[in-house]
Amino acid sequence: MAPAFKTAAVVGKSDAASLPDVLDELVALLRARGLAVLMDPLTAGASRAKPDHSIALEEMPARADLAIAIGGDGTLISCARLMAERGVPLVGVNLGRLGFLTDIPAKESKAAVGAILDGDFIPEQRTMLSGTVRRGGKTVFSALAFNDVVVSRGAMGSMIELAVTVDGEFIYSLRADGLIVATPTGSTAYALSAGGPILHPALQALALVPISPHTLSNRPVAIRGTSRVEITLERGADARVNFDVQAYHKLEAEDVVSVSAAPRPATLLHPKGYGYFTMLRQKLRWNERTS
Repeated sequence: MAPAFKTAAVVGKSDAASLPDVLDELVALLRARGLAVLMDPLTAGASRAKPDHSIALEEMPARADLAIAIGGDGTLISCARLMAERGVPLVGVNLGRLGFLTDIPAKESKAAVGAILDGDFIPEQRTMLSGTVRRGGKTVFSALAFNDVVVSRGAMGSMIELAVTVDGEFIYSLRADGLIVATPTGSTAYALSAGGPILHPALQALALVPISPHTLSNRPVAIRGTSRVEITLERGADARVNFDVQAYHKLEAEDVVSVSAAPRPATLLHPKGYGYFTMLRQKLRWNERTS
């Protein structure tokens, strides 16, 4: 039996030239299937097909039972950080070039979303991260991340020094440009550029990936997904922690950044035929051969 979706939150990359055309098709499809359509003000402003309700992004998770992100991976990540706590599943329509997460091409969006509304999809849960910053024993900042939590140097340009523990066990002191704590989803993002491993999204694991470490023996490490990572800033001017490059907090010496898996994962709905390694071959061009 097809899932009884009743209300769809539609969030688009508002400055994308092709967004209005895609919105026209999808809104018509959703309304023909009897769904109410919610849009945030920026998406509504870019849409020729006006929504049933224009509401703030923060209000959408409580009112929708399906979210459709239209844009690039950044658009889907911002939706995931909101929707995961309420268990709202996400569908990604790609308007960009790469699209590891937004796996439905724009030209196929009507047929693919129609099939998903009919119940013809592959659900997949992806680990989210929950992070806090403690200063003097008090929590001064907290946020969720879908890809990664990154402690890094600031504009001053000098390396920072970090002390890293996993589940209370001291791992190492690190002098580097920073440290990435990545989910399996985030293992193909910044962590991959920094030399980290690719983790299959079904793994219950996290990756610790140093950024340009001073000592080359500080290598990426994969740890259990149930672990708690604590990163203490021992030295470093203008250091900060960021969450998916969408939220950040400036750090002071002796601040402790604590990271662990969030209680609820994000749920992605893929079209039938989706395969993780097929996606990697396409996006990373593993299928290309040189003559």
